[in-house]
Amino acid sequence: MPDTGSAATAHTRPGEGAMPLWLPREIFDFEHEIFRESVKRFLAAEVLPHYAKWEEAGQAPREIWAKAGAAGLLGTSIPAQYGGAEAGFLYDAIVIEELASAGVSGPAFDLHSYIVAPFLIKFASDAQKKRWLPGMADGSIIASIAMTEPDSGSDLQAVRTSAVRARGTRDRDGNGDHYIVNGSKTFITNGIVGDLCLLVAKTDPALGARGVSLLLVETATPGYQKSKSLKKIGNKAQDTAVLYFDDMRVPLDNLLGGENEGWRLLMSGLVQERLIVAVRAVATCETALAHTIAYAKERKAFGQRVFDFQNTRFTLAELVTEVQVARHFMDRCIKRHADGQCDMRTAAMAKLSTTELQQKVLDACLQLHGGNGYMWEYWIARAWADARVHRIYAGTNEIMKELIGRTL
Repeated sequence: MPDTGSAATAHTRPGEGAMPLWLPREIFDFEHEIFRESVKRFLAAEVLPHYAKWEEAGQAPREIWAKAGAAGLLGTSIPAQYGGAEAGFLYDAIVIEELASAGVSGPAFDLHSYIVAPFLIKFASDAQKKRWLPGMADGSIIASIAMTEPDSGSDLQAVRTSAVRARGTRDRDGNGDHYIVNGSKTFITNGIVGDLCLLVAKTDPALGARGVSLLLVETATPGYQKSKSLKKIGNKAQDTAVLYFDDMRVPLDNLLGGENEGWRLLMSGLVQERLIVAVRAVATCETALAHTIAYAKERKAFGQRVFDFQNTRFTLAELVTEVQVARHFMDRCIKRHADGQCDMRTAAMAKLSTTELQQKVLDACLQLHGGNGYMWEYWIARAWADARVHRIYAGTNEIMKELIGRTL
């Protein structure tokens, strides 16, 4: 894996006054940058040396979660009373950016910490928080979210996984008042290694999309079954599973929020979910360009550097310009979300624009790598494959256009 190192050297132009590639950012202070350096060191020491093996295995070992928890990567926004740093979204964004820059898509720390954990922080009872959040912060509990189904995708109205109250029944521990859950979910990240699943289930079919509830399900529960890890185009170190539920009993105490409130709870998380994708997209674009500029200055073709061809310089000039503009918009979104002010339309715009740009940048950068760009050992090849799903999940880009269009 010769191309996994930092691309920092490509952020300047050797021999040309060391002019920075990007304008200085204004949303992070000195303490943020200290944390960023600690994240970089952690990834360089604990993740990148083993990453190729994890991709081959289709998942990362549990041990890396405990190490990430000890390093402070998992609990940046979890309240201090539950073992987290309670630092906020600016710190979340730093972890996401460094994962992107390193080309690390698995383990799925971002889904665990910045998508699942916020639901518990906002809506869980104190007993639920005490039970699960400390383990999520230290990496002893790995979380997933199960919404997508084989026949209906993420359409909440068409959810078929059912949760039916069964009062008066008793499980083997003598506990009563359970939901009986039957159904299946697919494309579940952390589905193999996970210990806790935030499960979307239909509790009142008559209410359609508004008849779903969220259940906190421990994956060791009888009736909870996991498939083998699914084979994907990219994100190969990120385990992804199909889940099956066969008369699974889930205590009513594991209901998150109120019954039939799942739609409201899920909608509340969409801004952050879409911004997470956008944060990763822009950081990936920046790193891709840094790698490609460095490569183009080293690689020769027809007696000259690839960089010296006008087509190369024009392509890179266009891409650097577009990414710089995207960075300015993205930083504004990050700051507004950290302040609790980013709205649904802006988040949809961020997700739509940055993931479309990401695909354009990665495709062009891969092309400039020539045949090497198609080799898995090169950073650009893995980034290209990993990024394709960004236009699909957190709501497809077609849905983003529909959401934005409705507000006009």
